[in-house]
Amino acid sequence: MKLLISALEPSANLHLKPIFARLGDMPRVGVFDREYGEPIVESKAFGAMGFIEAAGKIPLARRTLKSMVAAAKDCDLALLIDSPAFNIPLAKALKKALPKLKIIYYVLPQVWAWKAGRVEVVQGVTDARAAILPFEKSWWANCSYVGHPLMEEIERFKESVTDDEIYAFLPGSREGEIKRLFPIFKAAAKALNGEKLLVVPSHFDAQKIAELYGDLEGFTIASSAHSALLKAKFAFVCSGTATLETALIGTPFVLAYRAKAIDFAIAKRFVKLPFVGLSNLIFHFASRPHMHPELLQNECTAEALLESAKEANAQEFLTRSIELRHMLSGRETHIADLIRRLAAAA
Repeated sequence: MKLLISALEPSANLHLKPIFARLGDMPRVGVFDREYGEPIVESKAFGAMGFIEAAGKIPLARRTLKSMVAAAKDCDLALLIDSPAFNIPLAKALKKALPKLKIIYYVLPQVWAWKAGRVEVVQGVTDARAAILPFEKSWWANCSYVGHPLMEEIERFKESVTDDEIYAFLPGSREGEIKRLFPIFKAAAKALNGEKLLVVPSHFDAQKIAELYGDLEGFTIASSAHSALLKAKFAFVCSGTATLETALIGTPFVLAYRAKAIDFAIAKRFVKLPFVGLSNLIFHFASRPHMHPELLQNECTAEALLESAKEANAQEFLTRSIELRHMLSGRETHIADLIRRLAAAA
């Protein structure tokens, strides 16, 4: 069996690891990190953030889509992960060119946040849908809840609170968000005693680190977010998958985010949700109190970050973290088993 993969995001590539741990060395082609083989296009080529920045990737996306459809002629199954702006047009093109090709959509579009019309579109061009959040099944027909991949990707979780004065700073992985957030994080760090761990993407070299972060006096650079979070008493985290990782590991934190004003205005107009962080949303849809504070745009100041750290209740947070782990560990089937079943039916 040969698999066509569309994994544009860094998180999507992390999700591939437990899949191939179960499926073995399955032949594959598509968009993914080079560690999984020789891609048509590396995932990092699509590293864009926001409506305006993403627009610059349109020519690349069109070329890649055509190459993916051509490559799919030799494949038995397509696995599309997240990235609906690319993967929905890809699914349409694949079904038109190769009606018999089986397609799985994994990490479904967040139709509970916006663009609910995508439900009918996606269901019309895919053969299986794999939900990673417990409340998503109510939105999709013939959908399998496969559990959240972070429950396999995180090797250790906290079982007791951390009292040591250690703080973790995760200002994001994209250049734009780092440039907007890190100066605020740095200002907050100056008021803190103890060790300050700065999580830097592992693919950044010394020149890139110097360019993006500037003077790092007082910080210890860490390449492993999970290790840093396990050590930390409190964390300052950029909005994104890292907030859910932090919540699951059990480290109290504040979600921080500053986007370009135009991007934020567009998102605010279309997204009508009470929270940004996934852990807060999971509890919201379960009719439970939110888990952590969120500081967005002008609310995100050094003073507000420090106040969030001061008010944190580590024991209460750990209790909520364990509850969250239980919510995301239950599943109907594993995504790898779903792939096997669909491949057998191809």
